Amino acid sequence: MTELHLWLRHETRTTERRTPVVPADARRLVESGVTLTVEESPQRIFPVEEYEAVGAKPAPAGSWASAPKDAVILGLKELPDEPAELTHRHIFFGHAYKGQPGATDLLRRFGAGGGALLDLEYLVDDTGRRLAAFGFWAGYLGAALAVLQHRGRLVAPLTPTSKEELDGTLRPAAGDAEFTALVIGALGRSGRGARAAFGTAGIEPTSWDLAETQDLDRPALLAHDVLVNCVLATTPVPPFLRAQDLDDPSRRLRTVSDVTCDVGSPLNVLPVYDRTTEWDAPVRQLHERPPLDLIAIDNLPSLLPKESSTDFSAALLPQLLDFGTGGAWGRCLDLFRTKARERGIAVADGESGHV
Repeated sequence: MTELHLWLRHETRTTERRTPVVPADARRLVESGVTLTVEESPQRIFPVEEYEAVGAKPAPAGSWASAPKDAVILGLKELPDEPAELTHRHIFFGHAYKGQPGATDLLRRFGAGGGALLDLEYLVDDTGRRLAAFGFWAGYLGAALAVLQHRGRLVAPLTPTSKEELDGTLRPAAGDAEFTALVIGALGRSGRGARAAFGTAGIEPTSWDLAETQDLDRPALLAHDVLVNCVLATTPVPPFLRAQDLDDPSRRLRTVSDVTCDVGSPLNVLPVYDRTTEWDAPVRQLHERPPLDLIAIDNLPSLLPKESSTDFSAALLPQLLDFGTGGAWGRCLDLFRTKARERGIAVADGESGHV
């Protein structure tokens, strides 16, 4: 591995508690020769002192903009609106390649500064399999919140917790009515997590994947009480739930949890809502008669920040130890250049993404 200066930034989203690198794996990075700078963050599940103890250098929150130009800025969620020109290589979930709101503006900032986006969603092996993902925990929490809402036990605002505490609220209690649940995308990471949460709740869900959605049985879908969507479409597919389905008087479906939260994308398989829900108001009623409640939180794993961060960091660590211009990171850089140029944005061709 070439010399790497990794800069772990503070997340500006107030409900983001996760980190892509936990202190135990930070130690491995430092021992391997990586220069690791960690910004102070009052909300990160692991305090900066734990990173200092393993050899990382602390820095003020938000100071990444003035980091050395060769530093690679590592985060998870969206960047602040400033600076207008992004000069560094950034590793995070950019949500910029499928026409999402703000995508073109983000890519223009990279073009203006000569930096590059290495999108974690597209950090894949040579077969296209993602190398680091939060999917299991997203699915687990998406199903867990759906169960609690359907049973009348979901309390807002949501607060981060541990799996042990969450499972205590999920387990069935005397007086809980039985209900039917459907997981779409059941064989993927998120789908496995959703099925595990339903199992904890004492529910055996119907499990659909590609074979069951190629010729969608819409009446069967609407006959379930709860739906958890774990499908991240990469090509156009007929939507699973349409506006006219909400008016169907025979619809039994009452609770929808959209783990994918692909709102705003032309590939959205649930085009019945136009904005996500938040921790302080996790549920929105989409329809009154018959009623339909929506949960669509786009950082679900942050509600189990320790467990989800530890799993993600373990998967990301070998990729960071092998950071370079080829392999998975090279594919990320090539994709960034392709997507930027498709939008008429000039980007650098250098190995690092800089001019």
